[in-house]
Amino acid sequence: MQVLHGIAELRAALAQGPRPAFVPTMGNLHEGHLALVRQAKASGRPVVASIFVNRLQFGPHEDFDRYPRTLQADCAMLEAAGCDVVFAPDEAELYPEPQAFKVQPPSELADILEGHFRPGFFTGVCTVVLKLFNIVQPAAAYFGKKDYQQQLVIKALVRQMALPVEIVAGETCRAADGLALSSRNGYLSPAERAEAVELHRLLDSMARAVRDSGSDAHTLEREAMAALQRRGWQPDYVVVRRQADLLEPQSLQEPMVVLAAAKLGKTRLIDNVEI
Repeated sequence: MQVLHGIAELRAALAQGPRPAFVPTMGNLHEGHLALVRQAKASGRPVVASIFVNRLQFGPHEDFDRYPRTLQADCAMLEAAGCDVVFAPDEAELYPEPQAFKVQPPSELADILEGHFRPGFFTGVCTVVLKLFNIVQPAAAYFGKKDYQQQLVIKALVRQMALPVEIVAGETCRAADGLALSSRNGYLSPAERAEAVELHRLLDSMARAVRDSGSDAHTLEREAMAALQRRGWQPDYVVVRRQADLLEPQSLQEPMVVLAAAKLGKTRLIDNVEI
């Protein structure tokens, strides 16, 4: 496995072969990332994974500075999972001058839910993803469904910009007790880790209530917010939305998803369950 840090050397390394399968990450990897790498490997294409903590998608009071940088351990895991090339640029390589040109996603998709509570987040995501796509020139790119809104935003970016990249969604990887794997789970204290699984249990219960009995979504949302607050969480949202565009469903026959974001102590967790 090659570990490359420069754009020019990455392009040179990829110039002669078929277009790769691409897994963009911010490092501090877990099994969810590795599952995407193995999924990409199964395509038969060379696999490129990027490791870059993207300042543009962090708010001024978020965890950019304390986000774990674990390049050596990440590379060992990627090699074991079958990755062929790791692209690990530093900030000066990817942003040699202030990134004045940015990608502004449509507000109806990007300013709701995560975008409402993290203003500018999806502008930062779209900008770095488009830049990485231009550098790597992948045939396909792999994104996990845990970041449900993010993969919808990226699909819309690719579609509207006519980019020749297939966006492949990977299923959410979970711990044995159901907690969605996340790089931020490492921030949780032992007591918080034991409590954290309640978020998935709540979403799973809501999904069953909608699917099996047609329960009113708005009532379920209010009850779920209150339940989390009683347990000491600070929820941002718990909602039932359409899978296609994250708008409110008009019919129980539409494919739906329950999504939530909530802080437990100082750690903000997100999760979702498709219906």
